[in-house]
Amino acid sequence: MELPAFALDRIVEAALAEDLPWGDLTTDNLIPAGVTARAEAVARAGGVIAGLPVFERVFVRLDPQVTVAACCRDGTPVRPGEVVAVVEGPARSLLRGERVALNFLQRLSGIATLTSQYVAAVAGLPCRIIDTRKTTPGLRLLEKYAVRMGGGANHRFGLSDGILIKDNHLAILRREGIPLASALADLRRRIPHGVRIQVEVENLEEVREALAAGADALLFDNMSPELLREAVALARGRAITEASGGITLETVRVVAETGVDLISVGALTHSARALDISLDFRV
Repeated sequence: MELPAFALDRIVEAALAEDLPWGDLTTDNLIPAGVTARAEAVARAGGVIAGLPVFERVFVRLDPQVTVAACCRDGTPVRPGEVVAVVEGPARSLLRGERVALNFLQRLSGIATLTSQYVAAVAGLPCRIIDTRKTTPGLRLLEKYAVRMGGGANHRFGLSDGILIKDNHLAILRREGIPLASALADLRRRIPHGVRIQVEVENLEEVREALAAGADALLFDNMSPELLREAVALARGRAITEASGGITLETVRVVAETGVDLISVGALTHSARALDISLDFRV
C-alpha cells in the first residue's frame, strides 16, 4: 500500500483549501509577482523522514512551476542540520505552501521516528510492531504509510478489510446468548475464504474459548507479561498472537520477550511528536 496519486491529491487539496480558502492575504499583497526564491527543508532534530512525496505534492498542486528536489528518501534517518529537500520557484508559491507542506512532513516524520524507536526496542526478537486505527481522521493513508517508513507494519486499514471481534462485540453476543463457536462458524460462511478471524481476549479462559471456536488470531488485551507467556503457550501453532494495551517504549521489549507475534501500539499514530523541520529561505 503506497500513496496512490488520486488519494494523495484529495488529501493535499483539502489541506490547501483549509489554509488558503481565499488566497494568502499577506503574501499576495506583499511579495511582487515574478520574484523567485529557493528554500531548504532542514531537520532541526534527529529522526526518520517520512512524507517527502506529500511535501512535494503540496507545492506542485499550488504551482507547477515549483520544483522540489529530495535529498534523501522516506525511511532515511537524518541528523540535526541535515537538508532533506530543496524547493525552488515563484516566491509567492513557496510562501503559500510552506506551512501545509511542513505540517505533513513534520507529522509523518514524527510517526516514522517513534515507530523506528519501537522497532529498535524489540530488535533481535521474532516480533513485529504494528499500528492501529487510532489515526487522525482523513489522514489514515498517510499515517499508516509513515509507520511503514519507520520499519513497522500495518494492522487492518479499516473496518472493511479485516475481522476483529472485540470486547463490545463479545458482550453483545453473550447478552443475546450466542456462543462464540456458533458465531464464528456463521461468520465463516459469510466472509471471503481468505479473511482471518481475530478475537480479543483478556484472560486464559477466553483464550481457550476463542481457540476452541476456531479463531485464526488472538488479540491479548492489557495482559501482564506473566499472563501473556501462558496465553502464547496455549496459542502456539494454533493462532497468530498479538499484544496490545498501553505498551510503551519502556515495556515493549518485555512484552516481545513473551513470544507474541505482533505488538500493536496506538501511540505510533495518536501520540507521536512532530519532528522539528523548518523551511529556510536562501535569499
